[in-house]
Amino acid sequence: MAEAPTPTTEELAAAGLRLEIDGPVATITLARPERRNAMTGRTWTMLAHIGHSLPPSVRIVVITGAGPSFSAGIDLAMFGPDDVDGEPSLLRTIRERPEDRAAVEAVIAGYQAGFLWLRRPGIVSVAAVRGHAIGAGLQLALACDVRVLSDDARLCMKEPALGLVPDLTGTKPLVDLVGVNRAIELCLTARTVGAEEARELRLAELVVPGAELETAVEDLVAALLATPAAAATATKALLTRAPGSSLADQARAERAAQTDLLVSLAAATGTEAGRS
Repeated sequence: MAEAPTPTTEELAAAGLRLEIDGPVATITLARPERRNAMTGRTWTMLAHIGHSLPPSVRIVVITGAGPSFSAGIDLAMFGPDDVDGEPSLLRTIRERPEDRAAVEAVIAGYQAGFLWLRRPGIVSVAAVRGHAIGAGLQLALACDVRVLSDDARLCMKEPALGLVPDLTGTKPLVDLVGVNRAIELCLTARTVGAEEARELRLAELVVPGAELETAVEDLVAALLATPAAAATATKALLTRAPGSSLADQARAERAAQTDLLVSLAAATGTEAGRS
């Protein structure tokens, strides 16, 4: 069952998003092309809302951007003194309660929730990236299980150059993919990484010509959906726990997961036999 009501088109638009659900596939589009899909806190809290409201039939989530860029990252107006489309600026919120660290961390935790759900075992998340994926945009792509880049993609972890840290769950996947030393270099120089280097660094699973991006993502989604849902969920859960597990612990988890699947299969087979 969905945990929250599906957001309305108006609510999504106010957060700079579009949502389309077509059977087992949900497509989330960053939809502020006039701002290169720059994101605000409302974008991230709405992403969390989407994650809580998706029907259980959804197995694949594709995140893409309208226009020539995936996302230019955080809307820098969030650091100004004025509201952003009716949303209080982040710095103004902090200035009003500078002593309340817990409140600031709670706000950031709410933002992070928009990224964390993309990793849950029951879905496979795919970032379809063309053009710039900067800062929060790169962290959103890193939150996904698979990244498909057009050959014009440009990635950059910009936050340290702005006097900030990457705080939208991006540091762990970055280090897991490229290693600590390379992650330090990428973050502290804030240099731009092109699509081919991104593939070499394991920041992209696939790089395709820009005109082929949508087709490549469609083909990937079809291949992912060809795997039975229960097996896909169990396998993703095993793979995501593997880096932190010993061989013995992982072998134990494999046995348990396989037993669960076999018991379910046997029960289903018995039910079908009883009906025949």
